[in-house]
Amino acid sequence: MGDRAAKTELYDALAETAKALASGRRAELVDVLAQGERPVDELAAEIGQSVANTSQHLQRLLRSGLVRTRREGTRVFYSLAGGAVAQLWLAMRAAAEQHVEGLARLAEEYVGDRSGLDTITRDELDRRLRDGDVVVLDVRPAPEFAAGHIPGAVSIPIGELRARLTEVPDGAQVVAYCRGPYCVYADEAVRLLTAAGRQAARLEDGYPEWAAARP
Repeated sequence: MGDRAAKTELYDALAETAKALASGRRAELVDVLAQGERPVDELAAEIGQSVANTSQHLQRLLRSGLVRTRREGTRVFYSLAGGAVAQLWLAMRAAAEQHVEGLARLAEEYVGDRSGLDTITRDELDRRLRDGDVVVLDVRPAPEFAAGHIPGAVSIPIGELRARLTEVPDGAQVVAYCRGPYCVYADEAVRLLTAAGRQAARLEDGYPEWAAARP
């Protein structure tokens, strides 16, 4: 029979991952890093925290082995430690969506009413891409597009879309995507494109989910 003290230490060590994610800001950092590596200052801006506070959160994730770093000159870039971390985040989010009371209400309060937005599934987008009759628009920040994107997608960050509308082919079905189901960039893109007379829909979730579903 195994030693009780050793088993206790084992499960305490396994729980370190959960402890590292036991902060909304750290969960938000993992969500952003699921798009690709980012420097500390950009991560701080993304989560609305000071660089000092963000660095503390990142150090906690680093100690737990969930993120890794690389240095480029004076800047430190963070990324997820591997695909298992991204899968963990998706699984944790899915469990919360199924079991946390009030989460759907909180999500709606944040993303707003999507009832007027056309939505397309990943399977449908796969088919449309094979048929070649769709324009896929990545409206995330450019560094996230550079880190990984849906093949054939065009990068136009949401803040630039209004000024760059002429780059979107007129008459084509446009599918916009961003970071995931709680990202509103694609919503904004669809509303802007629709107001400009374009046929547009949002992907049901985002790039991390698309990537996770690839064989």
